[in-house]
Order: sequence, then structure tokens, then C-alpha cells
Amino acid sequence: MSEPLLSVDDLHVEIASRERTVHALAGVSLDLAPGEALGVVGESGSGKTMTALGVLGLLPSGGSITRGSVRFDGEDLVAGGEKRLQDVRGNTIGVVFQDPLTSLNPTMTIGAQVAEPLLLHRDISKKEAFARAQEMLGLVGMPQPAERMRNYPHQLSGGMRQRVAIAMALVCEPKLLIADEPTTALDVTTQHQILELVDDLRSRLGMAMILVTHDLGVIANRVDRVAVMYAGKIAERAGVRSLFRAPRHRYTEALFSALPEKAVVGATELRTIPGLPPNLALPQHGCRFAARCAFATDACRETEPELLGDDHAFACFHPVPPQQADPLADVVPGEERHAPALASGTPLLEIAGLRKDFPLSGGPFARSRGTVSAVGGVNLTVRKGETFGVVGESGCGKTTIGRMVAGLEDPTSGSITFEGQDLATMSRSRRRAHRRRIQLMFQDSTAAMDPRMRVGAILREPLVIQGVGDRAEQERIVAELLDAVGLPRGAVDRCPHEFSGGQRQRLGLARALTLSPELIVADEPVSALDVSVQAQILNLMRDLQRDRGLTYLFISHDLAVIRYLADTVGVMYLGKLVECGPADEVYEHPLHPYTRGLLDTVNVPDPERLDDTRKPLGGETPSAAAPPSGCRFRTRCPLAQDICARAEPAVTTPLGGTHQVACHFPLVEGTRAAAA
Repeated sequence: MSEPLLSVDDLHVEIASRERTVHALAGVSLDLAPGEALGVVGESGSGKTMTALGVLGLLPSGGSITRGSVRFDGEDLVAGGEKRLQDVRGNTIGVVFQDPLTSLNPTMTIGAQVAEPLLLHRDISKKEAFARAQEMLGLVGMPQPAERMRNYPHQLSGGMRQRVAIAMALVCEPKLLIADEPTTALDVTTQHQILELVDDLRSRLGMAMILVTHDLGVIANRVDRVAVMYAGKIAERAGVRSLFRAPRHRYTEALFSALPEKAVVGATELRTIPGLPPNLALPQHGCRFAARCAFATDACRETEPELLGDDHAFACFHPVPPQQADPLADVVPGEERHAPALASGTPLLEIAGLRKDFPLSGGPFARSRGTVSAVGGVNLTVRKGETFGVVGESGCGKTTIGRMVAGLEDPTSGSITFEGQDLATMSRSRRRAHRRRIQLMFQDSTAAMDPRMRVGAILREPLVIQGVGDRAEQERIVAELLDAVGLPRGAVDRCPHEFSGGQRQRLGLARALTLSPELIVADEPVSALDVSVQAQILNLMRDLQRDRGLTYLFISHDLAVIRYLADTVGVMYLGKLVECGPADEVYEHPLHPYTRGLLDTVNVPDPERLDDTRKPLGGETPSAAAPPSGCRFRTRCPLAQDICARAEPAVTTPLGGTHQVACHFPLVEGTRAAAA
């Protein structure tokens, strides 16, 4: 074997503050060969990002490496000190962070930021550096790279900003790329494009890569080996096919069981991991997963297991028996999912001809320069007790529809009928009275809550505004809400920042339930959560729907989540609803080429299921300020013909029933083969 490019040996990291010291990493060891891709997975707080930051020497305030070594290209970076690390960062080791907006300088142009590593680490002129920066922007697929060089980060979409971050990381042609959750907040098509781009550039430059993510689908299709982390330690390490075929650690098995795809296969509730990870500020004894493991014995609680094995190593006293099984097909029996409400539900929300145009302006004193067609005439019906899932790429109009239903945006035209009354034409005073019956669950629960308020005040606030009960009655309702979402009643005295991401999302759900609404608009409520916490929130939403008769308008770009939770699915593209029908029918027999492309783009969490017949979506979404004539999808459609440019397709039901599609050439038997 060749000498490892990176060798991390017995790495210990502590983060000290006035109140406590957190032992973030406790003996992490891993090797990475030249050109190899290693995936690092685990729940939030497991130590994934801390491992990557430890390699780079970018620990948070109070953080320090207390033991161990990090050897890169034959040199110990820990012993080399900060000056040597500055020579390595951005030069021979590139890094792509999770949120490109916060990692890019808002005061510098894109060109200056991409050229900066070259000016720091290479002996070249500014002109040469900017020329190389423009070339690299072209390599990462940035449209019109010369023009983008003069832009600032806020002028770019999320996918474009991530391309800029990748260009900055690769402009010096590093030997190692560390990618920390590089596609977490991106829709499936942008995610696919970014990952394909990284794979292509890795191949060209011969780079090794560490990919940190909680997305098991990304891991299954993009790396050679996987390290599963839990509570600051590596629980299991193996080749990607070996791990997915036969996980050995009980924690790895539990992560696979929490996948939405697995629940869909078995028509069961999502499996969850009980309890919480251990507090790493306290001394740890025995196996760190023992408190949450159904197979734990006294030996697990008293003695810490060692990570043993060569090709497939795991630290578990009671491992999963060796097997050659498909983790998605071997469904652990769980509680049966409740039947869809679609068959008997009566309409609760009816949207007809809904449009929303936003004016384009050059500034507060400039004239309007046209409009952006965010929603271009949408019709849909949500029935009582069901979950209506809205899916599509970023910018397709999903969130705008949700905001109009919740009353945060006024429609340009069309109607929003809620139990027979048109909210769109109501006066603001009358609409305010209806607002308590429709509540919004935000994507970022942290930003949606005042950090200066305690949880009790946050949950009481809607009751106070609406004049519901006296103080004692309001406190009783808050206590019942905390019980309903699985949080202790003592949480009322804590602030939002004292909770984990999953707990804050539970608080967001409790806030939405405060006024006993009939409809909850859930806008990407689980997009930033790891798979185990996501499973808890989705199961909680299902349970509350059953117990309280709730109706959900659930907005997401995660097709697996939508398939698990939704009874009916609406697929949107560039402001238009292109397909709508029962969830199982839409997923099993997509009628629109766009839906088929979305499904083919999804990363399946199984490396054995790579399918050469899949045709992921390509191309760029046109501007909503100047959408294509006729069918808006025609510029990316494999079946487009002249009629697609001339006429907007009518809504039809080619298979009968309630499965609708707006396409001149729907994917029925004669055209499905052509699209494939």
C-alpha cells in the first residue's frame, strides 16, 4: 500500500469555557490514501465537523488538541504550529463549508475572493491570478464567469455561491479537499450538479476528499470508505459497499432504520433512536451508545469497546450478525402507518388561478424593470386531515404559495378559499381572525424565535395576542403543548439557544399548535436535521395529525420525506404545478418528464442500486423574470417539440382518477420509453 496522504492518530480535542470543558473528540484515528474519498457520517454533535476542523487547525474559541497527531503528506501539522497551517490551508488542503453565504466575504467581489488564495500562496501577478480565477469559475460550471467575477455573494443563488466556494477551495489545485455538508440546504438537482462537479474535478486533479454529511444517500454514491461517528469517537469504519450491505455497529443499524425510504418500503412508522447523545462535558464510562441501545448489557455500561478490525472495523460488544441483506428491504417491523385521509376527506383549502408577481427594481428610487413570476396560475385542493406535499427545485414557488396561504404575502390574482371563504379578497381585519386557524411552521426554527425570550413567553405570545384565557389558562395550554411535542415542562424557563436543533423544531411545532389550528403550513421543517432527529419530528407530526385531526401543507425539496409523509403530492416547476396526484402513483408512475427527472436525480442510500437507466435533470432553470413561452419546462425537456413553445399544456388525467399532469407528451406507455 502507498503511504497515506493523511493520517490522523488518536486525536483528542477539548473546548474549554468558563463553565465547563467539552471533550469533543476522544481518540479519533483514520487514514486517507491519495485520491481516495472518505465519508464521515453521524448525528449532529457526533464530532464529524470537529474532526475536519481539527485537521485544519480551525478549532472554535477555547478549542485545543490535547493529544494525538495529524500527519499530512508526511508532515505533522499539529507539531508544525499555526504558521505552517496557514501555508497549508487553501493551498494543499482546500475546504468547502456548509453555508457559503457566511463563508464568503460580502464586501469583496467574487473574482477577488477566488483569486485571493493564489495571491497568498503562489508567486503570480494579480492579472494572472484573476485570469486563473475566471478559468476556475468556468471549470465549476458557473454561467458567464467573466460577468460573475464582478458580482458580490448576495447577487448569486445558493447553488452559484456553493460553486464559488468550490472554486476558491480548488483554485490552488490542493491534494486534499475537505467538504463539510456542502449540499445540505440545496435541492436535489443542484445537489446532484455540485456533487458531480466535485467528482469530476477530483478525477481531473487526482485529489483525495473527506466528505462530512448526514445524508446517507450522498455517502452511498460518492465515497470509497465511510467512518461512522458517535459522541466524539468512530463507532464503525468500512468500505462503503460493505457498510451498507452489512452494518455491524448497533448505532449504524439504527441510522439505516431511520431512513424514510425504509419506512416507505415496509409501510411502517419511521424507526427512531430513543434518548439523546451523551453530554461530552461529563466523564464517559463504557460504550457511549449504551444508554440508547436496546442490546446494551452491564458490560457495555462498564467497559468501553475497542475499534477492532481491518477492512471493516467496529466498536461494539453486541454487533449486528453478519448478513448479506439489503438494508432498505430488510424492514424491521414497526407500527403501521395510518391510512391516508384522502378517500373520505372534504376540501379544506382550495386554490384557484393563484398568481404572485414581484416587481423588479433597480433600487428604492428607480423605476420598476419588470416582474418576477414566482407563482404563475396554480390550482390545487387540500382535503381535511390529509398531508399535501409540495415538491420542486429552489425558486419554483413552493414557499411563496405557503406564505400566501398563511397570509404573509398578498396574491396578485386568484383565490385562496378556506372552508368556503376566500382569504385573498378578505380585509386584513377579517383575515386576522382566520389567521389562528392557519399556522406556519418555519424552516429555521432558531431564526423564527426571539432569542431574548424564554420558551414559556414564546408559546404564550399567540394566546396573549388573541386574548385566549387568563394567565393560568395560558400556562396550562403551554404545559399541554410541551407534553404533546415530547419536551419537559421545565423547558418554559429556558431560552431557544439552550436546545438542540431537533428540540427547537419541536418548539416550532408547539408554537404552530398553540391556537389549535386546522391547517399547518410546514415550510422545509426537517431540511437541516440529521436522519435520526428527522425521523422523530416526522413521526411526531404524524401522531399529532392523527390525534388532533390536523391538515398539513408540507413544503420540501426532499422527495423521500415527501413520499413518506404525504397523501397527495404536487410537483412545481418555475411557478407552475406540473403534476399532482396520490403520492404512490406520482412516485411509481410519474407522468411529467420533470417529475421523472427529479426522481432520477435523488441519491438512493444504497451503493448497490446504482442504475445506468436513470437520467438526472440537467441544465439550468430559466429566470422567473423571463420564463419560456408555452411549457416552462421545455428548455430542459427531452421530449419537447414545437408545440411546447407555442402553447401552454392543459391539465389532463391520462391514466384516469385524480392523477393530473400538465404536459403535451405525458409519460404514458408510448412516451415513457422515449424519455428514458
